[in-house]
Amino acid sequence: MLNIVADLRSDSVFAHSVDGNPEHDWEPLTDHLCAVGTSASCFALPFGAAEVARAAGLLHDLGKAKPAFQAYLRGNRPSEPHSGEGARFAAERFGGLGKLISYAIAGHHAGLPNGTGRAQGRPATPLHDRIRQAEALELPRGIELPALEGPPAPLAGLAMDDQANFRLHFFTRMLFSALVDADFLETEAFYDRVEGRPRERGWSGSLEELRRALDAHLAAFGQATTPINAERARILSHVRAGAKRAPGLFSLTVPTGGGKTLTSLAFALDHAIAHGLTRVIHVIPYVSIIEQTAAVFRNALGDADAVLEHHASFDWEGLDDPAESERLRLAAQNWDRPVTVTTAVQFFESLFANRPSKCRKLHRLAKSVIILDEAQMLPLRLLRPCLAALKELARGYGASVVFCTATQPALKTGARGDGFPAPEGLDPAEVTELAPDPPRLYEAFRRVRVQDAGEMDDQSLADELRRRDQVLAILNNRRHARTLFDMLDGAEGGAILTTWMTPAHRRSVLDEVRWRLEDGRPVRIVATSLIEAGVDVDFPVVWREAAGIDSIAQAAGRCNREGRRESGEVFVFRSNADFPPPAELRQFAEIGQQVLARHGDPLSLAAVRDYFRDLFWRRGVEALDAAEVGGRHGIMTALAEAGNQLDFPFADIAAAFRLIEDGALPLVIRGGRWGVPPDEMERLRHVPHAGAVARAFQPYQVSVAPRLRAELIGLGAASWWREGEFGPQFAVLENPRLYDERAGFSPEDPEDMGGMIW
Repeated sequence: MLNIVADLRSDSVFAHSVDGNPEHDWEPLTDHLCAVGTSASCFALPFGAAEVARAAGLLHDLGKAKPAFQAYLRGNRPSEPHSGEGARFAAERFGGLGKLISYAIAGHHAGLPNGTGRAQGRPATPLHDRIRQAEALELPRGIELPALEGPPAPLAGLAMDDQANFRLHFFTRMLFSALVDADFLETEAFYDRVEGRPRERGWSGSLEELRRALDAHLAAFGQATTPINAERARILSHVRAGAKRAPGLFSLTVPTGGGKTLTSLAFALDHAIAHGLTRVIHVIPYVSIIEQTAAVFRNALGDADAVLEHHASFDWEGLDDPAESERLRLAAQNWDRPVTVTTAVQFFESLFANRPSKCRKLHRLAKSVIILDEAQMLPLRLLRPCLAALKELARGYGASVVFCTATQPALKTGARGDGFPAPEGLDPAEVTELAPDPPRLYEAFRRVRVQDAGEMDDQSLADELRRRDQVLAILNNRRHARTLFDMLDGAEGGAILTTWMTPAHRRSVLDEVRWRLEDGRPVRIVATSLIEAGVDVDFPVVWREAAGIDSIAQAAGRCNREGRRESGEVFVFRSNADFPPPAELRQFAEIGQQVLARHGDPLSLAAVRDYFRDLFWRRGVEALDAAEVGGRHGIMTALAEAGNQLDFPFADIAAAFRLIEDGALPLVIRGGRWGVPPDEMERLRHVPHAGAVARAFQPYQVSVAPRLRAELIGLGAASWWREGEFGPQFAVLENPRLYDERAGFSPEDPEDMGGMIW
């Protein structure tokens, strides 16, 4: 039986109330539905789904027409669920397409649900149950739905092959994004109007203005006066000429030192302007180099407001201008800027998330240029769903994706490609190389010689480090790095860099290292792979413990970086010390050693391709999609098993998709040279929001295993800070003897930890 609400006066059924204000200041439901429908339609227009999104917007809050919800707005009863009714209406009105719309509507507050079956993540209740429990309502007066004749553009001509369900589920994500962003923005706009707040959103410039600024910045470098600078100029010119090519998939294979950061930005702006694309998304695997990349872009474009830096540790409150801080904070919610610099974690986890706050930016990826910097760092255990998403953005949503790196992973399928073993690989015919003759470029920029040093013990390695004035050693294990560093005690310029040091501590060490290198003074660094994450240092000699070829290439990027010597030296050694690396890293190292034995130059393009081909085949197809989704192995498998009923496990996928699997947890260091200063700790005692506290703690924390952190707390060596207000969120080290001022966090025998407190 229908619950008829169509005869209710549209000005007496409300979407939002205003505390303390009379009802004539409240927002009528029809006004809100129409506003969200219009905005969602605009957001989905770039990917050809404007009318589908309009329907979703017009239906999303249909449940607010229920008398029970209106009574809730008037304070006469507890909160009343309202998203199921619109989902039910869509499913009944629009058939199969209606089910995709119903996911978006049902999830616009709690998140995209599973189709059937309770979820391991949130929301637990599946769409099937939400629709079954919802009331049947008619449309409020003044709401007229579009007819929705034919499929939206991304689903037109959809072949029912093994990728069909991925495409259908991906369309649902993009539709959901358009809906929830529209709902957030229109609700925000209503309350801004009522409360007289100015609107801080948006950016008023143009891509053409940014390109003119970039051209002026590049022209200021003047004529190339060295062979290397001449090569950089040729690369830039050739890549920009390729911007006229139709949107799609591209590779940019440029060696370290080839200027790929600004070259990729120039291509992206040229390409966007040539084809009516709207923005640039620059994705970087390391937080450590996001800040420097964003700073390079701001300087080159001459417009700080045009560049959004979005990652977990960005300090909005640290900006000098409160208005700028608020504008950028709002822009980060939906990537409302022409250039966004973000992490691979933020980018890919958003693509497979289900929460509205994480997904609302996804529609911005349509008609965008996506630069994947250091593309070889794509996550192996999630490689297949990541590639499927990137290909779908290019195929159905008008985006261009650029795989940008000196060491291209072997992602192309078939005999003409790299033999990538899964269907999500790239078709060689669909990938355009932008760089001019990558093999020749590799030889032109070759600045190091890689040698196999065989097996070494720690004493021999320490002797080698003492023998040279400027040298870097990179090990696979933090404890091993600490042991070797201790063996260098007394050596001039000795230092260590690991993730057991706070960011503030590491920055100070790197500043000292760079000064010593520039001044020609002795400097002997022992580090973990942390230093390979885009850290700009230039050593004449690097020792690298056996690892994958991609890691060796990154290590080589810290050697003779500026080409000041005829050739730098990189020695790859196998340690016989008792510090075994994780099993996955052992496999990388084993394959790397085989490639090293087969190729005279293990960093050549042929050797890199050989390495990745071996790696992908050895791991196998299942290991390239290894997330456990509601008891099923693999995201692609879980989607395929949804069948033609379209019962996609959105909530389970969101719970399973994690780029960083190790589960390391933060431990805050306080006091001393590298911990939170006492006056800052006192100030933070009065900060009411956990997010602001977390950002303030970022420069002063280390990551530790959950088991170790629990031990520290159990022994009294660490404690929960403001647990009564924030729960067990901020673990603070209480024992200052466990943080060494030179080497960082030093977890000695756990049995002694508690007794060392003072």
